[in-house]
Amino acid sequence: MPELTVTHTGRITLPPSVRDALDVQNGGKVRCVIHGDEVRLLKARSVSRLYGILRHDGAPVPLADMERAIAEGAASE
Repeated sequence: MPELTVTHTGRITLPPSVRDALDVQNGGKVRCVIHGDEVRLLKARSVSRLYGILRHDGAPVPLADMERAIAEGAASE
């Protein structure tokens, strides 16, 4: 398990094994997710990569139906 050293300015260097695991190249970005006393590094991805991930076959759902479903879901909690 690689260990990272924090410099006096708060910077760290990701070792090659971590960069390879995240598929992060020079200039790439990572996100930090803080959960309790743990920090997880994730490869940053643009929102545009999500385009088309959710598919709906059929007619569009009216906005009123969506709002009703949201209100019903919120009321049941």
